[in-house]
Amino acid sequence: MLVRDAMSTVVLTVGPAHTLRQAAALMSARRVGAAIVHDPDADGIGILTERDILNSVGLGQNPDTEPIHAHTTNDVVFATPTWTLEEAARAMAHGNFRHLIVLDGGEPAGIVSVRDIIRCWAPARAPQPA
Repeated sequence: MLVRDAMSTVVLTVGPAHTLRQAAALMSARRVGAAIVHDPDADGIGILTERDILNSVGLGQNPDTEPIHAHTTNDVVFATPTWTLEEAARAMAHGNFRHLIVLDGGEPAGIVSVRDIIRCWAPARAPQPA
């Protein structure tokens, strides 16, 4: 099975000047654990995850004033739609992260998460009658 079979193609994109509270609200509303950070003034794209927000709040920073750019991961590992799920899982395990931005032709095509991979490898079963 390939990354294209598991990835979410509806991605949340935020700007670097948004606050962590704004990002958290958008992520919660969309029920996603990561957002692509697009900074038109910088090269490349970054990622903001729920863990980044949690770490900031845990440090006592104010999510209403804390800008996303201060918490964006810019040294991102990217997947392609043609990677196998094994390759994606290996990259995640090696880098100790749970989300990969998927690029197709240099442009974001989606995000694949550990949960997406698990859903493919262990599909939910209907409850068994008691």
